[in-house]
Amino acid sequence: MWGASRGSLSGLSDWLDGQRGVTGLDGLSAEIFSVADLLGREKSLRTALADSGQSAESRSALAASLLSDRISPLALQAMQEAVGRRWSSSDDLVFALEYIADQAAFMVADSQGYLDATENEIFRFGRAIDSSPDLQMALTDPALSAQAKSAIVEDLLRDRTTPATREVLGYAVGHLHGRRIDAVVDDLAYAAARQRQRIVAEVRVAQPLDAEQERRLTDALSALKGRRVRLNVAIDPEVLGGVLVTVGDEVIDGTVSSRLEQARRTMLS
Repeated sequence: MWGASRGSLSGLSDWLDGQRGVTGLDGLSAEIFSVADLLGREKSLRTALADSGQSAESRSALAASLLSDRISPLALQAMQEAVGRRWSSSDDLVFALEYIADQAAFMVADSQGYLDATENEIFRFGRAIDSSPDLQMALTDPALSAQAKSAIVEDLLRDRTTPATREVLGYAVGHLHGRRIDAVVDDLAYAAARQRQRIVAEVRVAQPLDAEQERRLTDALSALKGRRVRLNVAIDPEVLGGVLVTVGDEVIDGTVSSRLEQARRTMLS
């Protein structure tokens, strides 16, 4: 997002964060996802609700007239908060609704004590997609409906994951908006981590880290970033030894394979 949309999303996210503990939060994510899906399919409707040529009050009134008998009071309030803000495009309004729906799901997971499990499950799902071309093809097949893709996720994750994991992944795979599925899943993992104001560091190693190694690495990265860092550790035999750390756009490569490649290039030069 750019321009007005970025500031609007930040304000909308802050508003939602202030709703912790209110009645109706448990079902909010599902309701907002349903509205985002509707607006994604109905261009004229999302255009009208994001039209900056109309006053915020008129857009809010339009949302109320269309949705007040279809969603809860809290969900309607969230919608009015969203459409009352300025968006650079009508698509950005849909993206913002999807973002706060994810946020609402993670807020509930946090309040009920299973946010850690949700973070881990989303990370593992991303790695499963990376390692399974067949699964990746199925979940990006344009011939399959969003409902069919959600059903695939539900079948894969049923009874093995938290409700938040199933909900956010089930929606995301059917609403990629042209994005890479691995990037979308990574964004969800980072959003879950942000719920506790933490940073996710993806760590690739040849062999599992013991508890002391994980603690030292966590402490070092937390000191480096100035915020608490959570490790998602993946085993990758290709690193041979050492560690490859990715934090957002930053890569810290301390692997044996990298040092061997550097040595090879030095000898060839």
